[in-house]
Amino acid sequence: MPLHTAEALVLRTYKLGEADRIVVFLTRDRGKKRGVAPNARKSRKRFGAALEPLTEVRVSYTEKEGRDLVLVNYAEPVRSPMSAASPEALGYSHYFAELIDEWAAEADVDERLYRLGVSSLEALVTGVPVEALARYFECWLLRLQGVYPHDLRLSSDAATFLEGVRKIAPREVDSLGATTRVLREIELIHRKLIAMHLEREPRSVRVLNELRRS
Repeated sequence: MPLHTAEALVLRTYKLGEADRIVVFLTRDRGKKRGVAPNARKSRKRFGAALEPLTEVRVSYTEKEGRDLVLVNYAEPVRSPMSAASPEALGYSHYFAELIDEWAAEADVDERLYRLGVSSLEALVTGVPVEALARYFECWLLRLQGVYPHDLRLSSDAATFLEGVRKIAPREVDSLGATTRVLREIELIHRKLIAMHLEREPRSVRVLNELRRS
């Protein structure tokens, strides 16, 4: 059974049996994988906080031909959204991870999508304002998937922000100076596009709305 070591982003986990977890992660060089993390629910010694959504990890896994699930040997955190300074930032890390998971194809290498996730995580943990960062992330995600319309009806300020997004890194998005009104305008458009292509609203949106109300 081939042993692989890779840079990866954890996208989500769910329970398997009484002790294990299924881990969905996006690797830089081999696409999205699903694997079993043995005993991850009963002991934190092996994986610790490495399995939180959007955590950048160094992962080792064993892959057997003909099996859908790989065996995760270890996951070592490189950068974690748990270090973000606000509950809103942590909520958005789940939102970003969910959207990447929805759009990433199984075992289909997409380094641009991987880079978007890693650079957005970096911006998140360094304190970039989350609303502007989220609009940046959504814009690039939709563009990378080829589903961003060219004929959106936008205010001039919103159009200026989106044009600026195409020229900068996520950590620089606050330099565009978008107002709350502009970000809200773009948010409503992006959410409609995302819901249309997923045929539902992302689950994490409810958590973001609750954080905003609080």
